[in-house]
Amino acid sequence: MGTKEILEFVKIEHTLFSLPFVLIGYILAYNQFIYEPSSSDFAWIRMDLVWILIAAVGARGLAMALNRIIDRDIDAANPRTSERHLVSGSMSMNTAWKLSAIFLGMLLFGAWQLNEVALMMAWLPVLAFVIYPYTKRYTWLCHLWLGLCLGLAPAGAWVAVAADVHGWAAITGLDDGGGNFLWFPTIFFISLGVALWITSFDINYARMDVESDRENGVKSFPARFNDETTTRTSVQLTLLWFACFAISDPMNEIWFLAAAGIMSISNVGVILMRTRLEDFQTTLFRVSMLTGWVLLIAIIMMDPSNSIIEG
Repeated sequence: MGTKEILEFVKIEHTLFSLPFVLIGYILAYNQFIYEPSSSDFAWIRMDLVWILIAAVGARGLAMALNRIIDRDIDAANPRTSERHLVSGSMSMNTAWKLSAIFLGMLLFGAWQLNEVALMMAWLPVLAFVIYPYTKRYTWLCHLWLGLCLGLAPAGAWVAVAADVHGWAAITGLDDGGGNFLWFPTIFFISLGVALWITSFDINYARMDVESDRENGVKSFPARFNDETTTRTSVQLTLLWFACFAISDPMNEIWFLAAAGIMSISNVGVILMRTRLEDFQTTLFRVSMLTGWVLLIAIIMMDPSNSIIEG
């Protein structure tokens, strides 16, 4: 089993969905708790970022590996996925579990290097990853659960930095004896926006498997509702994630809001033109992937001293 096969097994290109929001969560926490006016432009590149990226890659790899293991029966019944590694026999279950253990180790090691809070909270994404493959067997809300899994990316990176300064109060907001939640509203609405964004994308991604899902009892949204409802709901979700990003607008500048507006319009445009596009799924994937990177660039471009977040 070579590196290429392992990267294909965990669909490394899908890491591009979560990585920008990991970095956004990290930069927002840096600006909120660590930034000083005398800092250089790239002072946010610190050792903590390395550990966060290791944990994030481990978490994403673990999520994909567990999904492949738990869903192997569903994959076998679907013509589109019948050649995946575990179904075709090109990878053994033993190897898949070993890879899962390695990715879990990366997640825990990265969290351990960060702080106690990050390590003690590492169970949360693991539990979310284990539950996700089973949700599609019972409810069409499985897409929302997947969105919530990805929404943990910016929240986790933010907590990893915030806990260095405030410890458990970064989550509980009880450092002053009150309920001053440091994560509200900015990182809360960014994480919720990511969750809704991924939900919209995944609803459209599931269009490829409507017939197979209906035949095999997979409870995807397109299999449960008609095509028009799927389109309308995904557009509504896109408008909602734009609203979340607009509410969260973390700087007193127009860049982030403008970037969110441009990318939400782009996503809606692709969804509405679905039947006219030669390859809807590829186009949607590229626009969705670009969404995160455009928002990240907008965050990097802004002056941290204009932050409206109170640290």
